[in-house]
Amino acid sequence: MNSKAIIVEIRAGAGGEEAALFVSDLFQAYSRYAQKKGWLIEVYDQNETSLGGYRKISFRIIGDDAWNLLKNEAGIHRVQRIPITEKIGRIQTSTVAVSVCPQLKSDKIKINPKDIKTEFFRSSGPGGQNVNKRETAVRLIHMPSGLTVACQNNRSQQKNKEMALDILIAQLIQSEQEKVDEKQQVIKKQQIGSRERAEKIRSYHFPRNQITDHRLKKSWHNLEEAMKGDMDKIMQALAKK
Repeated sequence: MNSKAIIVEIRAGAGGEEAALFVSDLFQAYSRYAQKKGWLIEVYDQNETSLGGYRKISFRIIGDDAWNLLKNEAGIHRVQRIPITEKIGRIQTSTVAVSVCPQLKSDKIKINPKDIKTEFFRSSGPGGQNVNKRETAVRLIHMPSGLTVACQNNRSQQKNKEMALDILIAQLIQSEQEKVDEKQQVIKKQQIGSRERAEKIRSYHFPRNQITDHRLKKSWHNLEEAMKGDMDKIMQALAKK
């Protein structure tokens, strides 16, 4: 799969406010990386804290090779640093959970006329005597899905049928999208796990200016640059794995 559009969600895990602050930092890192790659990034949901962190932030990235390069970001990210809320200067360990899903689109709905059962009946609503006397109302039954749509607002049987077909198509698209959303939720649960530190895929150790990817068993000493969006070495190494 090489989706040009992906949905990314970052959630605070263990660590309270410090975890929420790192959600913000990681989001900024991805945003700067996306900018360097020439990708479009759109935030569509966020839950901000009083200190400027996020309990959760969800966004879409659109760009060539976005899925291939960012799909490996899914999992638990551990950060070790001295929080701004820490007065004694102790290093705190926190986690955030990242999920990455391709934006799956429903193909254009094509309905086989043989799959639709059409019924005509007299309108029971307003419209005057002419409407009530003639069978202008239309009911469409989509046999494969069992969806049923009725329309009786127009005096014209043809217009009612056209409107009913439009509604049926919209309902079929919605049904398909619900299936897509369900699949994405399954992917998300598999990726995030229980957000425990032991499940970490990567660690960010600020005092040592070090990033360690535990899947590659490799470390980089460019943490500051990576948080500014210079993440391509890590992304490319994971893509080749």
